[in-house]
Amino acid sequence: MNVTERLTRYAKVDTQSDEFSTATPSTQKQFVLAEMLKEELTGLGLVNVELTDSCIVYGTLEANTEGQPCIGFLAHMDTSPAASGENIKPRVIENYDGGNIVLNEELGIVMTPEQFPQLLKDKGCDLLVTDGTTLLGGDDKAGITAIMGMLEYCQEHPEFKHGRIAVAFTPDEEVGRGVENFSIERFGADFAYTVDGFNADELCYDCFFANSAEVKVHGLSIHPGSAKGKMKNSLLIAMEFQSLLPTFDNPMYTEDREGFNHLCDMQGDCEDTVMHYIIRNHDLAKLNKQVGDFKAAAAFLNYKYGKDTITLDIRETYRNMRERIEQCPEVLEKASAAIRSLGYEPVSYAVRGGTDGAGLTAMGLPTPNLGTGDRNCHGKFEYVNLNELEKVVEVLKEIVRVPE
Repeated sequence: MNVTERLTRYAKVDTQSDEFSTATPSTQKQFVLAEMLKEELTGLGLVNVELTDSCIVYGTLEANTEGQPCIGFLAHMDTSPAASGENIKPRVIENYDGGNIVLNEELGIVMTPEQFPQLLKDKGCDLLVTDGTTLLGGDDKAGITAIMGMLEYCQEHPEFKHGRIAVAFTPDEEVGRGVENFSIERFGADFAYTVDGFNADELCYDCFFANSAEVKVHGLSIHPGSAKGKMKNSLLIAMEFQSLLPTFDNPMYTEDREGFNHLCDMQGDCEDTVMHYIIRNHDLAKLNKQVGDFKAAAAFLNYKYGKDTITLDIRETYRNMRERIEQCPEVLEKASAAIRSLGYEPVSYAVRGGTDGAGLTAMGLPTPNLGTGDRNCHGKFEYVNLNELEKVVEVLKEIVRVPE
């Protein structure tokens, strides 16, 4: 099965996770793809294939060469809650000509190089796009596709020498819960890679320190005709809270290694309002300063409007994995050599996000991130450069290949 057929098959399965769910996994529909992958891994000759109650798929391809480390690969099954993942309609644009792409003529949805300059770099390639009403799910079904492509090659070419290969597919990565039930012991890898990035030449391991914040505003609703000196409008106080945070810590003003505070959603009425934020920075000291800004804003408004007007819950989501990854040079050297063998120079940059690898690295399994060919993720203009995805398969093969 080629990458186009495989990715199209996966993309059509709705696996959107739910950031407000407390269930495990956050949505039961993720099991649909998990069952497909379990069956596919078994068909590819993997052993110890298992789908857990928490919707993690494990499998192992036994070594045909002794004395090698066990190398792991992971990708996540869920898609982002930021855009619909229901009724996805993938289609291929062959040999993209560099012009505008009409995703949906009826609705007038067009993707242009002016809006997305990366398109010009993908000119001449085959692209998998949506109909402009949903995301595509290349994040991270393209990663699953690449891993499966590598495993299929190993099965079809018994002369291809490799050590033991561990694979796992996780749920709920998009809502920060991808590895909360993950067993490193069950996985069995000496080191691993998430396949959840951009280009085939990428090897990234410098990500955000990440926290989440829930801000609850408790007001007092009174008939506006007699509200003087009594009403506390929680919506207005919530807006005031946001105004107390540094203006230029808004993600629309940040890039590279600059952190941000992102207001993800705000729901409420005069009586009660709830806001959810994500807080990010590559530098822990700066992240702690941002957390201090939240606490200072809450303290000020509690002083101004009364005790417990604001309640604040800040939690750690994931940590920057850079320091621990650099202490395991083999994981970087193995991937760098694979990328160079294909004629590329490895590219590493500060990732403005996180992967399951951040959590796994903190748990003791060094897990940097590789590319997939996915573009514009988490929205209706998402697409996958299929030629780049094919190169990712080659990178994975080179990582596990044992030289003659």
